[in-house]
Amino acid sequence: MDFSFSEEDEAFRREFRSWLEKNVPRDWRDDSELADPETKSEFERRRAWHRRLYDAGWMCIHWPKEYGGRGATLIQQFIYMQELDRAKAPPTVNFQGIARVGPTLMQWGTPEQKRRFIPKIPSAEEIWCQGLSEPNHGSDLAAVETRAVDEGDHFVVNGSKVWTSNAHHADFTTLLCRTDPSVPKHKGLSYLLIDMKSPGVTVRPLVQITGEHGFNQVFFEDVAVPKSNLVGQKNQGWMVAMTNMMFERTIHGGRTDMMVEVRQLADLARKVERDGRPASQDEYVRQKISSFACEADALKYTSLRQLTRQLKGLPPGPEGSILKLGTTDLNLRIQMFAMELLGPYSQIEYKADGAIDRGKWSHRMLAARRGTIAAGTNEIQHNIIGERVLGLPKGT
Repeated sequence: MDFSFSEEDEAFRREFRSWLEKNVPRDWRDDSELADPETKSEFERRRAWHRRLYDAGWMCIHWPKEYGGRGATLIQQFIYMQELDRAKAPPTVNFQGIARVGPTLMQWGTPEQKRRFIPKIPSAEEIWCQGLSEPNHGSDLAAVETRAVDEGDHFVVNGSKVWTSNAHHADFTTLLCRTDPSVPKHKGLSYLLIDMKSPGVTVRPLVQITGEHGFNQVFFEDVAVPKSNLVGQKNQGWMVAMTNMMFERTIHGGRTDMMVEVRQLADLARKVERDGRPASQDEYVRQKISSFACEADALKYTSLRQLTRQLKGLPPGPEGSILKLGTTDLNLRIQMFAMELLGPYSQIEYKADGAIDRGKWSHRMLAARRGTIAAGTNEIQHNIIGERVLGLPKGT
């Protein structure tokens, strides 16, 4: 294996690293984990950072140049994410639009749709969410019941979507809905673009155990959607949705360097005591943290294996499911072990003055479960790996 980068790619790294060193807000590193991401003020702070990246030409680097990107190679995209992690840069605010909606419109959108919607995505001028899952059909995406009735020059939409990330901030949503209930479930579906300010759209937050509400349920009651907002052909929306999901799974897996979490756990072990001495000196603790480090490294190389497949032009392999499953499971176990290290201190409320690290570990532990559910539950990923990769029989 050769893990070296070309001089051109190293020059790209140096350029971006230099820019980040000059531009990442200093105050972000101090209070990033204590900020509530659901507040309007925090959202606008992150949007301001997003705009700084955009204005400097460092947003949507993987997009083609004709759509405002850099046409970056896969290697450069990998380096880009490495450097953002290294710099502990703030999150950006239009993930759904950049990772999924924009690329889907590039492939399926009409010229008018491309001109209207794509330019305002990289700048975060318009924020997007996506309407896929429904209350009664979580992982069975094709079983959607939200209806769109053709009324000539527009559709009338009724139904509900759930687990809609950032719907409370979004200006627009994509919507997979049923336009022909008389055919099998994978047929008769259409893919619409809906203005979230349309009459009849209601967003209700789903408050998580952390107290945050990044997820929402969205209700559609007699919402009029112009025919010009239909992406692809009527009743052929499943193909458009699969394009969207392909981008989701490509982007979701392997982007987080879990070694960052392992190092922070090691720092915590040096702060707390076990049997009258720093926990970091305890053999059991050291072995646990070492095993987490080994898993984090394995995930890093699995991510590189996925990158190699893409560079060779091969179809997606099992790495995406393995990365999603492995990363979220490892994160959960790291947070649970942090609770073990903290002992009684783990019960102190998040952000409380007396809490170690201001209680961020208990907050992370409570939040860790959502990663095992998002982008295809870990149970679904187990099935994909078992049945499609290992050839095991389906469970009964």
